[in-house]
Amino acid sequence: MTLDNLVSPAVTVAVFETMAAVGLGVAVADVMAVARDGRLLARAVLANYVLVPAVTVALLMAFGAHPMVAAGFLVLAVCPGAPFGPPLAILAGGNAAVSVGLMTILAVSSAVIAPVSLCLLLPWVSATQGLTPETVTRILLILIGVQILPLCAGFGIRHCRPALAARLMRPANRLGKVLNAVAVALILAAHYPLLMEVKLKGFIGMLLLLAASLAAGWLLGGSGPGHRKAMALTTALRNVGVGLVIVTGAFAGTPAVTAALAYGLVGVLGSLALALYWSRQPGSLSV
Repeated sequence: MTLDNLVSPAVTVAVFETMAAVGLGVAVADVMAVARDGRLLARAVLANYVLVPAVTVALLMAFGAHPMVAAGFLVLAVCPGAPFGPPLAILAGGNAAVSVGLMTILAVSSAVIAPVSLCLLLPWVSATQGLTPETVTRILLILIGVQILPLCAGFGIRHCRPALAARLMRPANRLGKVLNAVAVALILAAHYPLLMEVKLKGFIGMLLLLAASLAAGWLLGGSGPGHRKAMALTTALRNVGVGLVIVTGAFAGTPAVTAALAYGLVGVLGSLALALYWSRQPGSLSV
């Protein structure tokens, strides 16, 4: 068995465990508070499901990206709700409750919106690389099984057995860090040669996409800096784990995996750098 054969199961297990751990730490009240704020939710949908995918398509067309490279970027573009969002928002002094609520709602909604969006957007960057009904079904099943079910299981434990959830949170978070580290290490080992072939032009495009995503979230975040920071980081951080599950399952052995990994790393590192910068500014406490 090669390293490439280990990537998909390793990523799947890591995402499953991470989403369960997120559910253990999320209060249903936080999610419901965001869901009841229609204006905030509408702005989040606009930023994450309209502006980010639109900018992604525009940049891919402008840079003349390879069809499979475009597929990798588009998968991440339509998969918001990264579990890294709340920790970075808290570090940056953003509104923790807003970040948690948005992350949860976006993660769940992407199970339906992501396959539909990919069907609509892929033809814009490649007339020959559409999604077959079988691929759409596979993506939907992956998102439900790997993301929604463990998240709901964590919610259920937190709601029905809060004491048990509190005991499980720390070991679950530690296990998640280990599993994610193993998954990333396997991906880097399997795709290191391809990552080293990414040209300066590619990195410029990724930085432009990251900057545009941050700007969209910031501008649509609301009036207070806490809300703006939470929205900016939530929008910029795409759900890399779920994205990699999709590309390794639907586009295995293609440049789509490398593209998703490369932009995932740029997004995480860039967002972390911004969160650290914000954390050093006056008045950076969470609001």
